[in-house]
Amino acid sequence: MIRSLDHAALSVSNLDRSLAFYRDLLGFELVRIIECPPAMRLGDVVGLPGCSARIAHLVLGETMLELFEYQDPRGRPLPADRTQADHGFTHIGLRSTDTRADFQRLSGSGVPFVHEPLEFRPGVWIAYFRGPDGEVCELRQI
Repeated sequence: MIRSLDHAALSVSNLDRSLAFYRDLLGFELVRIIECPPAMRLGDVVGLPGCSARIAHLVLGETMLELFEYQDPRGRPLPADRTQADHGFTHIGLRSTDTRADFQRLSGSGVPFVHEPLEFRPGVWIAYFRGPDGEVCELRQI
């Protein structure tokens, strides 16, 4: 029986840059970095025979975010015209205790926001912003 969401994974172009964002700026805790040469058989798991990657496991609360920097083959960037309506995972949702304060702190650090925090429905504040590879993240306060 499936009981909970264990983790979500994100392919990134530069692991160190993404660690600086998710760990240092957003507050995730780095658990480990795994170097995966072709001999580790990651390719058999993900369907990319012979691939190599660096993987970081980060936690925030009870959920893990897994960052993959594929070294061979290199991944492609998100299409510039991708929207939230496109199929597939669209964003990473982060719970906030104060979206307005987080907005000020993050935007002051150069994080690009789609919009300022707004009250989406009574008592629920949200703000969407972009990560290092253009991935969309959401701050949500209830």
